[in-house]
Formats: sequence, structure tokens, C-alpha cells
Amino acid sequence: MVERNSDKKLLHFLHNELELPKANIAVALRHRELDKGPIPMLLWQYGFIDLEQLEKIFDWLAEHA
Repeated sequence: MVERNSDKKLLHFLHNELELPKANIAVALRHRELDKGPIPMLLWQYGFIDLEQLEKIFDWLAEHA
């Protein structure tokens, strides 16, 4: 899987700022390949983040778009 620079920045934010385990992020990345869903929604659907964290991710994405 080829990661764009924007994906790398998002993954860095998820791991370092929200302190999500790399294993949880890896699950979302695997499912993104299958489901073609956005990483934040997959993390939320699988219960790895709550709504507050989801909002923080969307705020971060809006700032870094």
C-alpha cells in the first residue's frame, strides 16, 4: 500500500496526539483497503475512538487540508 504524505501526517497525529495504538490504526488501514472507507470513520465504527476523538480528527483534517 502506498501512503501519501497527507496519510503519513494523519497517522502521525492519530498515534502521537490521540495516542491510538499502532495495532488499532493498522486494523483501520487494512479495512480501508477492503471497504474504501475513510480512516476516521473506520476507527469509530470499530470502537477504537469515541465521538469526541472523531471530532478532533475532523478538526485536524480541516486545518490540514
